[in-house]
Amino acid sequence: MPCDTRLKPKQTIQQRAEEVRKMVSTLDKLLISGRVKPVIGPQGAITFAGLTEEERDGVTDACAYRRLMVTGSALAKAAIARAEQMSGRSVNRAALTHGAHSHDGGKTWHDHH
Repeated sequence: MPCDTRLKPKQTIQQRAEEVRKMVSTLDKLLISGRVKPVIGPQGAITFAGLTEEERDGVTDACAYRRLMVTGSALAKAAIARAEQMSGRSVNRAALTHGAHSHDGGKTWHDHH
């Protein structure tokens, strides 16, 4: 995953991969508890409203979503499915790969292209 390669100073790729796994596990629990809400943007990008920068640990919403869809619990995936239903659109993988994202919990959306 691309977020595995965003290493911190003096960090190995194995250490970063473990941090990413830990972050996604935490996100899974926060989605189940309802403290973090998935938000689907107008172009189909996803953000996780309520996730702090400390909890995020440098992992992008797109990377966290991709990991959740592979390793996440059924309840976390159901929270994302509910967000898709509420927004009337599905997460668009093309929007994720093109960098569409939100810095304010889904109030505004943009990319850096």
